[in-house]
Amino acid sequence: MVQLQFHSFISQFCFWVSQVSPSMAFLFSHRALLLQKVLPFHPFPQGARLKATYSLGFPFRLPPKSYTTRQKGTLQGTRLSGSEGATMVMSTPTVHVRDTIELDETEEKIFERLLGTLDHYGLKTELRVAGGWVRDKLLGKECKDIDIALEDMMGSKFVEKVRDYLLSVGEEVQGIAIIPSNPDQSKHLETARMRILNVWVDFVNLRCEEYSDDSRIPTMQKYGTPEQDALRRDLTINSLFYNINTKSIEDWTNRGVEDLKCGKIASPLPPKDTFMEDPLRVLRAIRFGARFGFILDEQLKEAAACDEVKAALSAKISRERIGAEIDLMMSGNQPAQAMTYICDLKLFWVVFSLHPQCEPSEGCDSDCVAYLDCTWNLIQLVGHSTFNDEQRRLSFYAAMFLPLRKTMYKDRKAKDVPVVNYIFRDSLKQRVSDAETVINLHNALEKFLSLLPHFVPNEDVKLAEVDLGREYVDVPLTSKESKLRVLTGLDKVWDVKPLLNGKEIMDALQLKSGGPLVSKWQRKLLAWQLAHPLGTAEECLKWLKETHSSSTRSAGDMEELNGPNNKKSKTEDCD
Repeated sequence: MVQLQFHSFISQFCFWVSQVSPSMAFLFSHRALLLQKVLPFHPFPQGARLKATYSLGFPFRLPPKSYTTRQKGTLQGTRLSGSEGATMVMSTPTVHVRDTIELDETEEKIFERLLGTLDHYGLKTELRVAGGWVRDKLLGKECKDIDIALEDMMGSKFVEKVRDYLLSVGEEVQGIAIIPSNPDQSKHLETARMRILNVWVDFVNLRCEEYSDDSRIPTMQKYGTPEQDALRRDLTINSLFYNINTKSIEDWTNRGVEDLKCGKIASPLPPKDTFMEDPLRVLRAIRFGARFGFILDEQLKEAAACDEVKAALSAKISRERIGAEIDLMMSGNQPAQAMTYICDLKLFWVVFSLHPQCEPSEGCDSDCVAYLDCTWNLIQLVGHSTFNDEQRRLSFYAAMFLPLRKTMYKDRKAKDVPVVNYIFRDSLKQRVSDAETVINLHNALEKFLSLLPHFVPNEDVKLAEVDLGREYVDVPLTSKESKLRVLTGLDKVWDVKPLLNGKEIMDALQLKSGGPLVSKWQRKLLAWQLAHPLGTAEECLKWLKETHSSSTRSAGDMEELNGPNNKKSKTEDCD
């Protein structure tokens, strides 16, 4: 019976949370659903609390668990909460890699038009699809992110020729864009984009860059060879080419296909050189490792964790680019694994930098990852289809920043501001609405936790421990169950049809127009209905009139008491 009551409370509590953040009511309901499935429902043993510096206040601990990824191979580890961390030890996966690339109909038509451009102008240029498209096609995945590498001309020049060729054969040109290089942000190459058959295709020249001794910004750029370009890529699995002219796969590092088969994240050149050229590659390596369930090369991990690379990531890469990369991780299929990598490599506070007034306590980063890990595990339990992508993403952020929910800093007006707000707006440069939603969830959690003890069969728990608030002080409560219904919105409050509508309330209170007062009484009436599930409209109307009349008389008495003819002098008060 108690377990049924608890389940009912959890499902109905969503309504209360939805008043704070309508799209996020699911978070608490399914977090508690996890408790039901993981724990036998009985009084919590004394001292069985979450082992963390920042305890949530309710006792649960997930048992050791093994799970599998979509790739062949097993991830094994212990899922723990709090300062003990969320450790995931990954064995080397065995990945099925195709020997050839099979083009779909759209890809064939796009490549035909590109080859037609070469024939039309008599060009000897080799066209190669580079990077992620090749990797994904070899893994048997669909990918519409087509990047073309050109060996002897700039992308903008080739796009012009493609446009003229398409116009000459009577095809419509859908769109062209040129994205300039930005060496200060580690974007060293100009990129031309063109929409062909409703697919955006990027064109860029093969790269071969020369650097001065004291700078990683290239001093000279010239057309490179496929091998030179491949060695400049971030990861070996992203250094593969598909030669459109010869319809063949090219592995110029001689490591790309092998690392793909072994499920290994490694860089073509020494990893520190690769990261210093573009420090964002550290986060890309982590994202791909988590996404595919691949292991990180030991030398790569050592380079990613070194102080020089961390300093470059913090100083050289814009917060917008860092935030975009983190968001891809949190929206991906393995956010907990990605954040575990970030934590293990001591990058957590580099990425999620705090306000200068705030100093993270020891182990706080691992606590953050542990909470995220629990929520990720929860999502797997209840099923991905339960949530949409935005709900999943925000629930992961809310869980990860839970240990920071009470950490504040002073703004220019000396007002306390949650540091979570700073992380979203300044560290990650993400939407203000994301910060507001996560902070609202953290605030809602306090109420959620205060209600949990009332669903535990413990006689020591007193009903008065939870305050209804002044707004509902005049709602008659005849039992503990009636108070719980009001507190939690039991009985599917969102489906409850009000016994009295707004017009009936106005007639009963003799009001000429609606407004805040009517809204206030609508909320009171809903609370009355929850406290009296069998109550009738007549009974509700009677209570409404009596309560309003009583409150009106009380207000009149107070006004009379405090009126000008009844005010006591200061001397009388002293007597």
